[in-house]
Amino acid sequence: MRVSMALLMVFWALVSLEGVISHGVQPLSRIAIHKTVFAIDDHAFIKASPSVLGIKEQNKEWVTLEYSTPRPSNDDWIGVFSPANFSSSTCLPENPRVGPPFLCTAPIKYQYANYTSRKYKDTGKGSLKLQLINQRSDFSFGLFSGGVSNPKLVALSNAVAFANPNAPVYPRLAQGKMWNEMTVTWTSGYDISEAEPFVEWGPKGEEQKRSPAVTLTFGRNGMCGAPARTVGWRDPGFIHTGFMKELWPNSVYTYKLGHKLFNGTYIWTQAYQFKASPYPGQNSLQRVVIFGDMGKDEYDGSNEYNNFQRGSLNTTKQLINDLKNIDIVFHIGDICYANGYVSQWDQFTSQIEPIASSVPYMIASGNHERDWPGTGSFYGNMDSGGECGVLAETMFYVPAENRAKFWYSTDYGMFRFCIADTEHDWREGTEQYNFIDHCLASVDRQKQPWLIFLAHRVLGYSSNDFYAYEGSFAEPMGRDLQKLWQKYKVDIAMYGHVHSYERTCPVYQNICTNKEKFFYKGSLNGTIHVVAGGGGASLSEFTTIQPNWSISRDFDYGFVKLTAFDHSNLLFEYKKSRDGKVYDSFRISRDYRDILACTVDSCPSMTLAS
Repeated sequence: MRVSMALLMVFWALVSLEGVISHGVQPLSRIAIHKTVFAIDDHAFIKASPSVLGIKEQNKEWVTLEYSTPRPSNDDWIGVFSPANFSSSTCLPENPRVGPPFLCTAPIKYQYANYTSRKYKDTGKGSLKLQLINQRSDFSFGLFSGGVSNPKLVALSNAVAFANPNAPVYPRLAQGKMWNEMTVTWTSGYDISEAEPFVEWGPKGEEQKRSPAVTLTFGRNGMCGAPARTVGWRDPGFIHTGFMKELWPNSVYTYKLGHKLFNGTYIWTQAYQFKASPYPGQNSLQRVVIFGDMGKDEYDGSNEYNNFQRGSLNTTKQLINDLKNIDIVFHIGDICYANGYVSQWDQFTSQIEPIASSVPYMIASGNHERDWPGTGSFYGNMDSGGECGVLAETMFYVPAENRAKFWYSTDYGMFRFCIADTEHDWREGTEQYNFIDHCLASVDRQKQPWLIFLAHRVLGYSSNDFYAYEGSFAEPMGRDLQKLWQKYKVDIAMYGHVHSYERTCPVYQNICTNKEKFFYKGSLNGTIHVVAGGGGASLSEFTTIQPNWSISRDFDYGFVKLTAFDHSNLLFEYKKSRDGKVYDSFRISRDYRDILACTVDSCPSMTLAS
């Protein structure tokens, strides 16, 4: 009986492990593309209108579909494809012996034919509205029978396209390598052989100047495996980054993105604006938002996410609504869960454009961006769907020395942020460990009293059920960094990966170093660890055991906001994505001398000579 119970517990733990690793299923992966057959029915049709989108230079527009079939079923579905010609004639075989299937490209999105036409099963007629974004190519719509397991294409629509599919789109700001430098990255269909990319910018209301942009892209062979280099592949276009330097602190700047075609024509975006960063140590109101694991979702209800990323749009909406009270955003890993379906990165950058075009949008690398066997990632999982970091490293700028090693530091006024890459080895003696040591050691706490450590996986403390049943209450070997946090008196260490919210007491070596829970005065004597992975992806359960160091837990979607009022006062708030209201908070009030004070393992031992 004891043996049976032990085996049952092992089995249950393995099931729990699998559940945590998968975080749900990428909806596009449910389509059995390799089984698709060509079964055009002359009595079926699907029509899309309008045929030309973005006439007024919009990069997002709704399309109306009308369709009919003589043999309707509740599992009929409609796929959105781009480019419009998605047959096997456009796809290369993986090897000379195996030709591609009829349908060799995954749709950008899909929806069931009866989604808004409840009588579809009886009448065979339906209509649907879907939202498209400008993605550098035309679109077509296929009506399929057989469900997603045995898809049969029964009707194909006319093609629709944006007036200028190559237009520059979806700007995303990021801090540069210097505090007074802002970068802007965007996507277009223009290679440098066709047009010169640049950013035109300057102080609001004053003379504008132009700075050239650098251009990157990658090909199918740059992906590490399927589906990124097979059915999930889609041409990413060209990714441009411009650099706006020597900014005046806290000044408002305007900018717009441009491409000069070689015939002398200019292609422009609308004008945007941002506020330059404060100088390191500046005493002013500074507001930071942090979360992980948001993903993307569709405003038109497509893709049948099945509770995979339900909180994504709510989180995005709350940030947009409060944007005037946000100075910088950190999205700490698991960005859009494309998982090898490259088109989803465009969808995500479109979703966050109102945020990322106005404030710096800094990211960290997560398992769903980087992990792939045999590619040098610390974990041999297949979570990136074959992307192996290429998309995250190219689509977003971070001020790292080498973006393939996704760790970096950035200063924002009274804050110093040290961002780790948990998909690379961080243990003592490694290159990343040395970086973290230097990042924490080099900050002047008199000028920048608020020292924040950010990473995707939980390197500190979590009572998520997987970590609890594993027995580590954190990423295995994660607490190799604990002495560094204590030595340099890191205020807050924050993580994603676990899709929920949790806050610890100030803690060191599993022991609370301060009994206070909501208002800390003087030295913390330890580091407060926070899990803020409830940005949008399917939620993670807690263990029924709540350790002594776990002060607050919430099984819901949300994000964290830090507000530094001055060098002595910091407000921490946890807000829910559903309503933007505060559900947990604490304050820190202290002077510089409190940071200087020695605590356990934070100062060198006294010697006889001293």
